[in-house]
Amino acid sequence: MTVRRTVAWVVVPLLALSACSADPDAGPGPATVTATTSEPTPSNASGRPRVVAEVARGLAVPWGVDFLPDGRAVVTERDSKRVLLVDPDGGDPVVTGEVEEAAPQGEAGLLGVAVSPDFDRDRLVYLYVSTATDNRVVRAELGDDDTLGPTEVVLDGIPLGPLHDGGRLAFGPEDGFLYVSTGETGVGELAQDTDSLGGKILRITPDGEPAPGNPDPGSPVWTLGHRNVQGLAFDDDGTLWASELGASTHDELNRIEPGLNYGWPQAEGRSVEESFTNPRVVWSTNEASPSGLAWADGHLWMAGLEVTDGDATDPADFFVGEYGRLRTVVTAPDGRLWVTTSNRDGRGAPTESDDRILVVDPGVG
Repeated sequence: MTVRRTVAWVVVPLLALSACSADPDAGPGPATVTATTSEPTPSNASGRPRVVAEVARGLAVPWGVDFLPDGRAVVTERDSKRVLLVDPDGGDPVVTGEVEEAAPQGEAGLLGVAVSPDFDRDRLVYLYVSTATDNRVVRAELGDDDTLGPTEVVLDGIPLGPLHDGGRLAFGPEDGFLYVSTGETGVGELAQDTDSLGGKILRITPDGEPAPGNPDPGSPVWTLGHRNVQGLAFDDDGTLWASELGASTHDELNRIEPGLNYGWPQAEGRSVEESFTNPRVVWSTNEASPSGLAWADGHLWMAGLEVTDGDATDPADFFVGEYGRLRTVVTAPDGRLWVTTSNRDGRGAPTESDDRILVVDPGVG
């Protein structure tokens, strides 16, 4: 398959329960956060990704991960409402505070996180939060003492539901604007409703205004027709890619371009309708439930909440069945991947160590 400079699609998945149930269980409560250490590992000459460290365990559904300029990771826990700092060199994670307005239910809670591109100056961290009434983007200052300050609303009024809440945040590497994925909360019509923020990818300024250059200058909407985008990643050329959960036929990997309509709910997977934009890669929904997305070493890496040995032969599957459900994958400053498990989310089978953050040497490049 040839997709944009013959990029190889590499999936970081594992075998687990379905990620699309409309009525998830509450799941186990928050566990005690602990750090783990690992012996130094030799360089990876195998050409395949491998887990080389475990930097945290006992987490409560780690959902968002982004990195501070000093190399530490800001991690959100969906169900506990806590924001953590995780040191790649080990040591116990630091609890910086809780986002009190978060109201976890089903797939909703404290979701994505993005560190301000100007963090050295403004000390701001952006968070996607499910409250009792809506989904919203907020920001808070991370003090010099690693304490999270009070939140300030950046954008509110995003539709809320017990499922399909979107939640990924990413700052554009070239324009400095904030990209926000939202879900249609199980109400498919919202994805095509231009007056709704549900089922969209939004593009806003750091202060929450529609970003200059948006298709509609008065709207934060960048693209529409999405069911539930769970991963956002920019490649080396600044192109945005998104992973999206399908309903009953196809999950999708989409190349995102402004103003395009990706078809949901009229289209799932590829369509002959000229007004809809087709995905670049599709999987049967019984093969993969795509979640987080990252770009590293010329490849896209996708975490999977469910992956079986299906017939999607172009992507490559790794870690199938080894670590349970995988929620998030991000590229660390050193070029390695951080991958979170999601076995305590009410749909997995947690071990005593879950949930964990694994460090993966991609083994390519």
